[in-house]
Amino acid sequence: METTDITTHQCKASLNAIGDALYAIGGKWKLPIIVAMKHGPARFNELQRTIEGISPKVLSAELKDMELNGFVKRQVYSATPVIIEYELTDYSLTLEPVLDALVQWGTMHRRKIRQGMKKKEAAG
Repeated sequence: METTDITTHQCKASLNAIGDALYAIGGKWKLPIIVAMKHGPARFNELQRTIEGISPKVLSAELKDMELNGFVKRQVYSATPVIIEYELTDYSLTLEPVLDALVQWGTMHRRKIRQGMKKKEAAG
């Protein structure tokens, strides 16, 4: 009974941790925004051009949320016109191993699905 309790506790702790992570970085756009900003600060319009399919409203909301979670820093330069740049924080760089793992897994998964489709086409 004791082993089951430990295992259940570990499982719940893992589920809570995954839930927290997905809350912070989940959704369709947060990780693509981080990847788009990996090479340095970017302005809003630059991000929108880089990330295909994201609307201005969604990009604005995601950037605000990412700023609240400590992933992005918003820098306002008082010039005419006012310039606003977004920059990744050091904290966002802790996601690098997660992003690398997702790239590797996504590449492997795409290859697997394509191979499966080719086999189906050849058979049928």
